[in-house]
Amino acid sequence: MTDVVDSDELLRRIQRARACAAQEERAWRARGEQLGGEGGPEDAGAARDAEIRTVAYGVVLRVLDEILTPGRHADRH
Repeated sequence: MTDVVDSDELLRRIQRARACAAQEERAWRARGEQLGGEGGPEDAGAARDAEIRTVAYGVVLRVLDEILTPGRHADRH
């Protein structure tokens, strides 16, 4: 982990991380919506887990957005 990277490579890595977080957020949101209509305590727990993960990935997205474009997203929240 002692690799030295230039600013362009760091930017590419952050952009890849943001794309991954956006994909995960969409997947968990879809899973939560799918589980939300079903009954049963197991499904309710899984739906709650999907909701929590959706929020967590949303937070990661906001942080990475702020790193990539400082101040641009402040008025949105």
